[in-house]
Amino acid sequence: MKLDLLAIAPHPDDVELTCGGTMIKMAEAGYRTGILDLTRGETGTRGTPETRLKEAARAGKIMGAKVRRNLGLPDAHLIMSDENKAAIAEVIREFEPHTVILPYWEGRHPDHYTAARLGYEACFIAGLKNYPLPGGAFRPFKILYAAAYADVRPTFAVDITKQYDQRRQAILAYESQFRPRKRDRKSKVSLPLDELEERMSLQARQYGRMIGVKFAEGFVVKEVLRTDDVVKMPVRSI
Repeated sequence: MKLDLLAIAPHPDDVELTCGGTMIKMAEAGYRTGILDLTRGETGTRGTPETRLKEAARAGKIMGAKVRRNLGLPDAHLIMSDENKAAIAEVIREFEPHTVILPYWEGRHPDHYTAARLGYEACFIAGLKNYPLPGGAFRPFKILYAAAYADVRPTFAVDITKQYDQRRQAILAYESQFRPRKRDRKSKVSLPLDELEERMSLQARQYGRMIGVKFAEGFVVKEVLRTDDVVKMPVRSI
């Protein structure tokens, strides 16, 4: 199966939190979408790898993804290596996505910025004809970076107002992370994810205000964007 859009993230639930509304919107538009989780999140405080895989499958269905894979790379130990790049590049060659979404290349969690670099370099080597990988050479046309976890001004934002409630359902499919039972909560430990879903909603409002809608998701690209009609450009300047 060839994909129009593939989101690559280090942990199950990262796609939902950073670009879930966009994934839903593109699936609704008829595009074939997919998700590649690099790890199972096994070092996290809550839930088990098995539970998180089940939650990820449920969330993927909510978002309308055609496929969701997990590479099973070591959580909290993602490193730049030929083996890791090749594992991602094989998936790129298999699904031939036109557009790839990666995490932003700077951030608090080492897995996130490492995943960004791994994803970029995997997209590059997947297009090298003589690189020792299964499948034919293929390189995605567009790479987007999800701005959600970073303190960065987006290059552009996607209106997800109509998809917001469905995105929230996908996020909350991770019950072990965001709706844990009382006995699974550690009373003396305050985890960032205790307020993460709320914080991502506030950020969606912030991005929405930037483009004059209620909710949006922001993205960064490294190249100059092109427009052919400057009269019909969206987002008011004054």
